[in-house]
Amino acid sequence: MFGIVFPDHTFPLDATAFAQVAPNSWVLDLSTLALAAAPRSAVVFLLPAAVTALPPGKAVSVYFQAATNRPFAFLGALGPTRPSASFPLPEAGDEPEPAVGPAKLGVAVEDAAALPPPPDEQRAERVALRVGENLFNFMQSFCGADGGKLVVPTDILDRWFRKFQERAKKDPAYLKSFDF
Repeated sequence: MFGIVFPDHTFPLDATAFAQVAPNSWVLDLSTLALAAAPRSAVVFLLPAAVTALPPGKAVSVYFQAATNRPFAFLGALGPTRPSASFPLPEAGDEPEPAVGPAKLGVAVEDAAALPPPPDEQRAERVALRVGENLFNFMQSFCGADGGKLVVPTDILDRWFRKFQERAKKDPAYLKSFDF
């Protein structure tokens, strides 16, 4: 039904490498693969027969658990219009408690409408919101009041963008501050 490749680490693996934990759910324990290093990404793909056999309204969702004591994180979903995808794998991170147990990759057939947006889309929305707030705050510092409307100089966008670029050049961490 599906397969996976850890770039630079494995040949393609099919669903038989996974343990079926429920009728429509499978888990791959990465400790069973004898990898030289933790993979940083995974390419998950549907086999041609699975694309046609997937019921309407269903998707194959992909999850990753960086350690046994960490929750599974939704990475994205596959379906007829997206039969394969490359997913960055999150690290166990700097949580207060140390990571315990092996990392796992989960795959499940679920209702497509019930799935959250992929993390990249969520991140892009957060970054856009923060950049918009930054622009609004910059504009407020130049504005005048005219019956409840903001009145700003006509070149305000150019001035804001120049300042934004200069700050990003001086401090590479500045752009990272826009991501929560």
